[in-house]
Amino acid sequence: MTRTGKSKLSKPPALGPRLQRAFRYAAEKHAGQTRKQTSVAYLSHLMAVASLVLEAGGDEDLAIAALLHDVVEDCGGMPRLSEILKAFGPRVAKIVEGCTDSFGEPKPEWTQRKKDYLLGLKHADADTRLVSASDKLHNVRTILADYREHGEKIWERFTGRKEGTLWYYRALSDEYQRRNPNRNTRELEIAVTALEAAVRKNSTAPKETRKRSSHKKSTPFTNVTAKKRAQKKATARLGR
Repeated sequence: MTRTGKSKLSKPPALGPRLQRAFRYAAEKHAGQTRKQTSVAYLSHLMAVASLVLEAGGDEDLAIAALLHDVVEDCGGMPRLSEILKAFGPRVAKIVEGCTDSFGEPKPEWTQRKKDYLLGLKHADADTRLVSASDKLHNVRTILADYREHGEKIWERFTGRKEGTLWYYRALSDEYQRRNPNRNTRELEIAVTALEAAVRKNSTAPKETRKRSSHKKSTPFTNVTAKKRAQKKATARLGR
């Protein structure tokens, strides 16, 4: 705040035709793709990541990289990286490369891929770490919302299942906090902690749920027992 009480605002980034071209490119390459085992268009994730990058102070290059961060991994490998380099320049291409954990099919084994990605982050520049953290932040927020709505069955969507997924996002958050934390790395820490807390809270819920449901659900045995009790009461009343 300034002495006059007004917020001191920085100049917004210049956003122009390059960003529009990047959006069209991403929409074309990811056409028909959805988020893991949902009907949500994958493009929604890319738009969300770009928004998080801009909200954290990123410029046009970083927003473009956010829109394109999964093109190499999910839409054709190294030829896509060459296209990005030619169309959007070396800075964008470097960030996209740093946000990619596999460059072809078949993909390497899941755990090793994630360990290699974490290792790469240790040496990544601030631009790459911001776009990467924004990607993971949106992922964790989505996982948390889905977990609150659908519970344990959401882990079936993920190669790493529950244990691997929780390990990976905790490791990512710890790495982002280790060096040059920013707005989105701090938000990621909050989101990961909330997800872990939700899972811990739910870990005892199934037993309690079964106990509650056992009182509510009618079974053949409980129906017979109830009928016998009713008959005994009726006989007792008649004998009075």
